[in-house]
Amino acid sequence: MPDYQALYFSMFHACEQAISLLIAAQQQCEELYLAETNEPLPFSLLIPDDAETKSRPDP
Repeated sequence: MPDYQALYFSMFHACEQAISLLIAAQQQCEELYLAETNEPLPFSLLIPDDAETKSRPDP
């Protein structure tokens, strides 16, 4: 009979290694991107206009 616990732990360990490898690759790509560009990151705040908020009734 197969040792299902050993099979499970082997698969779990391989999945952890794969996830760690993907995270490391993503971090490396982010660092390369930030090192090559001098532009600020395009973030925008989600703040409603005053006219929009005044026209809405309070709940």
